[in-house]
Amino acid sequence: MFAKGSLQLYGARVDLETITPDATALRALSHPVRLRILGRLRFDGPATATSLAQRLGLNSGATSYHLRQLAAHGFVVDDTTRGNGRERWWRAAHQSTRTPDEAEQAQDPAAQDANDAFNQAVAVVHTEGLQRAVEERPLLPVPWRAASTLSDWGLRLTPGRAQQLMKAVVAVVDGWEEDGEGEPGAELYQVVLHTYPRPGRVATEPCS
Repeated sequence: MFAKGSLQLYGARVDLETITPDATALRALSHPVRLRILGRLRFDGPATATSLAQRLGLNSGATSYHLRQLAAHGFVVDDTTRGNGRERWWRAAHQSTRTPDEAEQAQDPAAQDANDAFNQAVAVVHTEGLQRAVEERPLLPVPWRAASTLSDWGLRLTPGRAQQLMKAVVAVVDGWEEDGEGEPGAELYQVVLHTYPRPGRVATEPCS
């Protein structure tokens, strides 16, 4: 869910570009609040539990608890370069999260279950973000409204060609040159990709 460029403001300070968590860690991350917290740290930079709570509409106690859970599984770490000893600052440890590919998951039911739970949580967060964007759209300047879209296509494809399409779109976004931090009018721009066979059209496999 966390794409290229999500740490442009402090990318040099992350430990690794990507984390591929095991099933236990992925289950710990599969909570909409934790995904929102991690997303804020990746997009906006280091923060305290108090400031995150204010931005996300949470209480600081619950936010601290979720941060500790994220830290226990390696998603966030202390930012020891900030604070005055009274406040604990946190930063994201990685730019993005990736899950094992489908072939690996097929060999490990626990990994498959964890990935399914993760996808459910991601869907909740994406839906919330989209709803907020739609609500804010009428307030945006005309150029930004023109740069926003809610579009969908229905294509008849085999699984192999569908994967090719998905990878081609990802390659376009990954290769898109970003505007510099000093570029007038440049802002963080969200690109969210959802691809899937139309629900109800593909015969599903029986649950084991």
